[in-house]
Amino acid sequence: MDESLYFRLLVIALCSVSECSQRRYYYINMKMNWTEAQRYCRENYTDLATVNNMNDMNELMSKVKDSAVKKSNDVSFWIGLKNTESSKDYFYNTSEKTWREAQSFCRQHHTDLTSVRNETENDKIQTKINNNNNEVWIGLFSDSWEWSDNSDSSFRHWKSGEPNGGKGPQCTEVQMNDLDQWNDASCSASRSFVCHEDNLILINETMSWPEALVYCRQHHVDLVSVVSDEIQRWVTEVIEHQNSTSSVWMGLRHSCSVGIWFWVNGEPVCYQKWAPGTSVEDCDPVVRSGAVQREGDHQWISRPDTDKLNFICITYDSE
Repeated sequence: MDESLYFRLLVIALCSVSECSQRRYYYINMKMNWTEAQRYCRENYTDLATVNNMNDMNELMSKVKDSAVKKSNDVSFWIGLKNTESSKDYFYNTSEKTWREAQSFCRQHHTDLTSVRNETENDKIQTKINNNNNEVWIGLFSDSWEWSDNSDSSFRHWKSGEPNGGKGPQCTEVQMNDLDQWNDASCSASRSFVCHEDNLILINETMSWPEALVYCRQHHVDLVSVVSDEIQRWVTEVIEHQNSTSSVWMGLRHSCSVGIWFWVNGEPVCYQKWAPGTSVEDCDPVVRSGAVQREGDHQWISRPDTDKLNFICITYDSE
């Protein structure tokens, strides 16, 4: 049998979807208020825990219940969900910027570009800009509950009757019981807490594909291998939340000698999301590697591996 054909058949036989988690959770058995817990998590991990679905919630609780929480008799702990209603102020900046530049400026110096949810908030913004006719950037809509990293999520796991509000800023605690549901509590209360570490990280440095591979392996684990629709969604989230080059390297490489694409983690390329018109059999004198587009549907393209792009690393091995 032809060696190339044999290898292709072997790849088909081996195809499978790897299971891994988008983030890893860490229970911190120290008492802090929500702001102190947020600062601790950002200094030592990625942020206070974000929970986007019930699978995340189950994963978080498995880590908590395997930790010292059983010995400490804690009944509740902080996660990264906070109510931003009634805690806003508005800052008008007169310098002209693109939307992304404005977003970066607001996140660096304040909280974020403002959301406008009602006429009252719109009137406050008009007051700040003195009712002139200037066009100003605002942010996208989000409800009053948002995660510590400013992201939105429709997933909630409130206890019946919650959230019921209270005096001062309200944050979210998980109450340890049979259902492990959420309750709103004063952000100034002292609780233990859970941090998370992201599986993927966008590196805002421009490198060739081989340089990016070396960087990820020296500083993290590897270039990301996008072997499922779930990991593609994670890549999309990473790209959409940060500025990057027009396309971003991932761990996809082409072999002209065998005539196949392969992932750097050894997985065969079963899941694919090529952009229409991409030549996936291209064997230029320059070796080609795979990149994901920042805009649109974040599809894959083939680029010479000498191109200088940002790239996405995996930060830890999946368990």
